[in-house]
Amino acid sequence: MAENREATPAAGLNPNALTPTNAARLLTKVGGQPVTPEMLQADLEAGAPANADGTINLVHYAAWLVREMASGD
Repeated sequence: MAENREATPAAGLNPNALTPTNAARLLTKVGGQPVTPEMLQADLEAGAPANADGTINLVHYAAWLVREMASGD
């Protein structure tokens, strides 16, 4: 998995624009369960919102997850 490693930007992480790799690392650390970039990519392909540059806004992503859970998917 070393090839999926991205350096953390010097200014830190921007929760409004995270790469799938950085989002997976952050979600794994704060959530206590493994999250992989592949899992996030599958969500993006299933309709999760992404910024125009392919990054993930964690607030928009969380709202999408809540809607998905509420709809029973």
